[in-house]
Amino acid sequence: MFRVSSAHEEGGERVFSVNTEKFLGHEGKVTGLRAHEVVMKDGKFERVDGSDFELEADLVLLAMGFTGPERPGLLTDLGVELNERGNVSRDKDFATTVPGVFVAGDMGRGQSLIVWAIAEGRAAAAGVDRYLMGHSALPAPIKPTAVPQR
Repeated sequence: MFRVSSAHEEGGERVFSVNTEKFLGHEGKVTGLRAHEVVMKDGKFERVDGSDFELEADLVLLAMGFTGPERPGLLTDLGVELNERGNVSRDKDFATTVPGVFVAGDMGRGQSLIVWAIAEGRAAAAGVDRYLMGHSALPAPIKPTAVPQR
């Protein structure tokens, strides 16, 4: 269903059925995107010849969907443990297996809604406060094991 929501009414142009080929930039700053149009054929997107274009940009936000925590880099370097689902393990205070490292939202829960990440972020802040201060008066509205009501 195509519809315009209040978030869309704030401006910006939406472009559909395109594939980004490359980020464009100068001196380490993004200046645009190079892209082309695509059509769906046999369940796959195919390039439309001659449809190449460039979009100017000061900022590019990637909305790629969550496929699990990115292991190489920070997680591997820190040595945090992962759970059976491949998410970062955490305790009742949202602490990982590495002292002083906390996790909330998709990183610990897995793919979920932003409202869960917001609630977990608040609860994790209380866990960080307890870690640093020995106690906390901050609200912890959710437990790491909470699940949606059915």
